[in-house]
Parts: sequence; C-alpha cells; structure tokens
Amino acid sequence: MNRESLIEEILALKEKRKAIILAHNYQPPEIQDIADLRGDSLELSLKASKTDAEVIVFCGVFFMAETAKIVSPQKRVLIPVAGACCDMANMLSPEEVVRLREKYPGIPVVTYVNSTAEVKALSDICCTSANAVKVVGTFSEKKILMLPDMNLARYVQRFYPDKEIIYFEGFCPFHHLLSPEDIYQAKAEHPEAIFIAHPECRPEVIDLADYVASTSGMLRLAKELPHEEFIIGTEIGLLYPLSKVAPEKKFYHPAPDKMLCPSMKKTRLEDVLNALKNFEFEVTLPEEIRSKAYQAVKRMLELS
Repeated sequence: MNRESLIEEILALKEKRKAIILAHNYQPPEIQDIADLRGDSLELSLKASKTDAEVIVFCGVFFMAETAKIVSPQKRVLIPVAGACCDMANMLSPEEVVRLREKYPGIPVVTYVNSTAEVKALSDICCTSANAVKVVGTFSEKKILMLPDMNLARYVQRFYPDKEIIYFEGFCPFHHLLSPEDIYQAKAEHPEAIFIAHPECRPEVIDLADYVASTSGMLRLAKELPHEEFIIGTEIGLLYPLSKVAPEKKFYHPAPDKMLCPSMKKTRLEDVLNALKNFEFEVTLPEEIRSKAYQAVKRMLELS
C-alpha cells in the first residue's frame, strides 16, 4: 500500500473509531503530519482528555500512553508500537521508590512525568520539564526527593540554593550524551546562533545555554525571539516542528548522531493503521495504580 492510500485508510478508520491521533514532538515527520495534536506528553494527554474522542492513539513511548490512560480512564488508549519504551522511565522501579522513601522519610517526592504509572502512584506530585522549578517551589520543606532524572533535579537545584534536592541517578541517555565540546563546535560553526538546552542535559551543557526550555518552550522561543539562528539541544526530532513554526529561521543540531531516540522513531504509518484496525496495543492499568498516579498528576495540574 502506498503512502497516500495508507493515510486515506488511517483517516477513514480514525473517523469510524471516533479516535484522535496524538504525536510527540520527537516522532517521525510522517507521523506528526497525520496527527490531530502534536506536543509534549502531558500537554497531549490533557488536550485529548478534553475531546469527545473515544479512542486515543498515542504515537510516542509507553509512559506517555500510560499518562493518557491515567487522565482519561474512560477512553481506550492505544500505543501503535508495543516496544516503544523510555530508557529513563525504565531505570527506576517501584521497589526503588519504596526504598528511597524509607531512606528519606517525610521528604516530599517530586516525580518527572517521564516515569511509569507505578512510580507516579508512589509519588506526592508530578512535574514536567516546563514546570519542575515551580512545583518544587511550592514546598516549604528544605529537602526534596526528585525522581528519576538527576539532570532535571540538578537544574532545579540552581533556583533553590536554600534547599537540598536529593535525586535518583537516572537520566535520558540521549540528552546525557550531549557534551560541552559538541556545543563549542556548533557555536564555532554557527557564531550567530543562540543555544537552547533542554533541562535533561548535563549541568556543564546547561552552563553554556542562552536559554533552557522544554520542547514546548523551545517551539515558543523559536517563534517569539528575534534571533534568526538557533542551536537546539534536544532530541533531533524537534527540528521538524521547529521548521514548521518558524520556517524563516535556521535550526542546527549540535550532535544529530548522538541525540536520536530509537524508540521515538519506531512508529510507522502501518503501525498507526494497525492500531486503529485491531485496537492494538491497548494500554490498561489497575485502578488502584491509576487512581494513585492520577492524584500525583492532579496535584501538579492544580498549580497551573
């Protein structure tokens, strides 16, 4: 089946199933092009929860589809590729969270949405890369436990010198690979460009950034800033939506070979069609886990 026929069948089945297709900013261009909504994981889940769609097809990695199910338990949530996992989310087990809570009793647990439902269920509140600083600031406690991303935790620590942020040593392998040398080289090649880093980058990379932002924040900055050239310190997939929101500007990637997430690139049009045809692969969660995880997400949303 050629590309045009695939897309036609996907769109027809989407209407028949009363479905909505979500695509994360790192998904392949062909997937972003057929999506009803594009964005970061939490942003997408919340938007989908407010639609009248009965089925959510989440083109991303597994924790993202789980998050959609957490906030929309009444909807069927499908992930087109069952093996699309997040390495960072899989670094932290529920058992490790229990151990950490026992080691640090009474300390608030702030968990990045890039985590499993079971880990969210054991947390006090969730955060995103966009609101982590704000979330931590709501606590009067002098010690905070942040999970599972140590780089996000170390970024947040910069804003609260009077607090001690304890962290689990998890990380996004692809953001963690970006080095200062990569940035120096990119700046030498593009001296007029400003550098925007993602909070998942290492501290020594953050030190070199002109701005630090989530993927949604990067898209906003690209539109709003007067600069014409940008070095983008996140997964290479973001360059596609950046080119859409600011086609007159130039975007450079400092390490395209390093910062490519294989799981994010697994989704194909055929997978989306199969998901709609056969309701594969459906995300299910025990209600006890889902409801507890929802409380952690809800507390974060109430701060907005």
